[in-house]
Amino acid sequence: MMRRTFLGMGATALATGCGRTRPPRTKSAVVILKAASYSADLLDPILRGIAQCGLDVKGKRVLLKPNFVEFSASTCINTSPAVVAAAVEAFEKLGAAQVLIGEGPGHRRDTYALAEEAGYWSAVPRFEDRFTDLNRDDVSPVEHFGGLPRIYLPNTALGADLVVSVAKMKTHHWAGVTLSMKNLFGLVPGSIYGWPKNTLHLNNIDRSVFELNRIFRKTFAIVDGIVGMEGDGPILGRPKAAGVLVLGADLAAVDATCCRVMGIAPSLIGYLRLAAELGNTEAADIEQRGEKIESVRSDFALIRKFSHLRPL
Repeated sequence: MMRRTFLGMGATALATGCGRTRPPRTKSAVVILKAASYSADLLDPILRGIAQCGLDVKGKRVLLKPNFVEFSASTCINTSPAVVAAAVEAFEKLGAAQVLIGEGPGHRRDTYALAEEAGYWSAVPRFEDRFTDLNRDDVSPVEHFGGLPRIYLPNTALGADLVVSVAKMKTHHWAGVTLSMKNLFGLVPGSIYGWPKNTLHLNNIDRSVFELNRIFRKTFAIVDGIVGMEGDGPILGRPKAAGVLVLGADLAAVDATCCRVMGIAPSLIGYLRLAAELGNTEAADIEQRGEKIESVRSDFALIRKFSHLRPL
């Protein structure tokens, strides 16, 4: 019985003693792996994480979607190019037909200059050949997007067999956190929707995160929590060494797990409440593999606006 069908039975069935409990959901595998630094071997843990999730990418066109927004040598804003380089190598080793990289930064308009400042050109083999600026890619319409009748999305993303959200583990001054689901904002072209994706913000951030993840269902997540960002993220916060990589095919489960690692209650994050329709966010519905949350939890500092996100 589907969850919506069960809820639709309402109080009548329960009053007559005919109500049934919802059958258990299939658990979502989420892997937490320790990674001490960006100079360590990152290929092996990423390969192990992918294997533990049972992901098959043979013959697939894979798009890696990192998070780069702005660059400052004094903090840790972007997904590390070392993580992206290791992910490229991992998916090629696993037989992907093509491994591309795409991003549409929400802050800087010169994406290629930002990528160079952030170290992608030097760290990622054949970066120029792999990379598409999604802010300026050719687009196609997708019908129905929250309060909008349609949204125009880049063909590079729409044509991928698998979109891998290679996100940064950060707090966020509007959404509370920015992880694998929020990272899909970078799939929306700034040349149409503005900087910092103004239309998505006006349309409601949480709803926009939900809608993007509803559209892009063939996804996988690798969250860079080796050094994340706490406080006034996603740009002005402080580096926070968490020493983990978090991987999984259910992005809602991955983000809920990351929240727990960060000492944040997932149930208090708006987009994760909506995401319960798309995946698993309750701890009981997530099969935690690799490290236990308790062994790697490292509470991220929160701005006053989000001080209530800390679980008791």
